[in-house]
Amino acid sequence: MSVHDHKPEIDAATGVGTTGHEWDGVKELNNPLPRWWLSIFYISIIWAVGYMIAYPAWPMVSEATRGVLGYSSRAELAEEMQVAAKAQSQWRDQIRDLDLTEISASPELARFATRAGKAAFAVNCSQCHGSGAQGAIGYPNLNDDDWIWGGALEEIHDTIRYGVRNDSDDARYSEMPAFSEMLEPKEIKSVAQYVLSLSGLDHDPNQASQAVEIFADNCADCHGEKGEGDVEMGAPKLADAIWLFRGDSDSIIRQISTPSHGVMPAWGEKLSPTTIKELTIYVHSLGGGQ
Repeated sequence: MSVHDHKPEIDAATGVGTTGHEWDGVKELNNPLPRWWLSIFYISIIWAVGYMIAYPAWPMVSEATRGVLGYSSRAELAEEMQVAAKAQSQWRDQIRDLDLTEISASPELARFATRAGKAAFAVNCSQCHGSGAQGAIGYPNLNDDDWIWGGALEEIHDTIRYGVRNDSDDARYSEMPAFSEMLEPKEIKSVAQYVLSLSGLDHDPNQASQAVEIFADNCADCHGEKGEGDVEMGAPKLADAIWLFRGDSDSIIRQISTPSHGVMPAWGEKLSPTTIKELTIYVHSLGGGQ
């Protein structure tokens, strides 16, 4: 009998013929894929080959194959950006040419500048100040009424433009001395209690009373007699519950002894004057701008 006369074995459980393949007693049923599935599979292969010919597909040494259609997602993005920039130019040109007070006085310009500034803030500033400008330990909260360098439009603008304690010649600069080199540990602890008293926080009245004169001699020139701060010198306000480096006794002692000093880039060297203005309007609008 020839091989062509061999009839496939019929599986008793399913009634389906087998292929003749068997592994460890397991026989393979002869269940061909549906024709519709095979048709879609073959069409997908043809489509994929056509896509590779028409569009960029294969990575090469310096670039991918260009495809016969010459399509470029980068070129498409550049075109979309040009269209967007053209649509915004009527607003951004005005922001570029007007001063901050005039921009703030125009509801439409202020609205556009605030939205543009929010986008610029997310890209450039949120990494330190937080996505909601809430700040963190060592990074000022921009939503409150405490401004180390002032919260008026021009003051915010200059802080953003020149930054703080960086390599720029125009950077805002202040430096608190390490009082561990000038005061005894007992005196520093007393000053910390006095600072807590200025903020209305729990403190040791006896220790605080011992530091009145020490504070007046060493701290009042910058922070003010009552801890009200001085934006001209970049000296933080000490008479409220807002703290840059925490407001507990140990943290205050540490800051008095060996103070920490933050650094902010000079964004005027990285961003356009128009973007700096937009950032200024946005930060001022957060609620704490003066």
